[in-house]
Amino acid sequence: MWSLATAICALTGNFVQLFMARLLIGVGEAGYAPGGSAMISGLYPIEKRSKMIGIWNASIPLGSAIGILLGGVIAVKLGWKHAFGIVAIPGLIVSILFLFVKDYKTVDLSFIDKSRNVVKMERKDMVKEFVTKPSVLFTYFGMAAVVFVTTSMLTWLPTYFEKVRGIPQQTAGQMAGSVMLLAIIGAPLGGYLTDRWRKTRDNARLMFPTLSTLLSAIVLFIALALLKGTIQYFVLLIFGILVLSFISGAAAVTQDVIHPGLRATSYAIAVVVQNLLGASTAPIVMGKIYDLANIQTALSVLPLVLVIGALFFWLGSRHYVTDLSKVAKIELHTG
Repeated sequence: MWSLATAICALTGNFVQLFMARLLIGVGEAGYAPGGSAMISGLYPIEKRSKMIGIWNASIPLGSAIGILLGGVIAVKLGWKHAFGIVAIPGLIVSILFLFVKDYKTVDLSFIDKSRNVVKMERKDMVKEFVTKPSVLFTYFGMAAVVFVTTSMLTWLPTYFEKVRGIPQQTAGQMAGSVMLLAIIGAPLGGYLTDRWRKTRDNARLMFPTLSTLLSAIVLFIALALLKGTIQYFVLLIFGILVLSFISGAAAVTQDVIHPGLRATSYAIAVVVQNLLGASTAPIVMGKIYDLANIQTALSVLPLVLVIGALFFWLGSRHYVTDLSKVAKIELHTG
């Protein structure tokens, strides 16, 4: 659906048609994160979960960079409609290949009660699975805080480079894109370090995001408030690595502490919270501050948002071990 909707964009003739086709892309794309995270969590042991999710998340900035670069070249050579049509082809190929991928069999939604009886989950039990797990709730909000910052940087960092640093628009966009592209290093590196630390600290999957997010806040503050020129850009590149190193551990938590049959639902909730409080809110809030003051003031708010995100992760870390002990132990089977 995602790729077909992309191809349909090439056939549109006006803004409304293009808008509706893009809307379908969003609907199709929505299944990627919940389904993907649940599949990876089911196919790899918990000891490797952060690392594998980190590698998986590195595909997002990599694919985005390739898509923007390839799409730009095609648009210049052949026109923007051809860009939509051609970049849809890889996704259609992958969708066919997925027919041959082994997934785990759908998990029976049941649990063992205090009398050691197997009880089938009702809707209230599914809700209880989430609301009684503080670690995952705090993780959702911590993730939203960081996504607020990353979305703000993607949207407004080019403007900052252009207005404050006097860099030409095209170069400013490339520089800003390079900063956020470094998530390709941060995501898998964060996953590797988190799993290593987890061998000696049970709640490392939330302590690592706590520390990495706090360090990101400090680095971003230093870059925006104290530095200029080449050294500032170098520090921002370091920020680009740090700011998304949280995702591996945090995403793993959304899978660790929830019933195996509800893992996709758990990550779906994470995505909804991230979009409502982070991705969709950030451009509007930052734009409003920009209108009232300036782009420098707007971006200066972001380190504080990261500190709030680190606080959420830390609060979640205090409950992680207890919440993990409550999870139903169910062996998954591939089908």
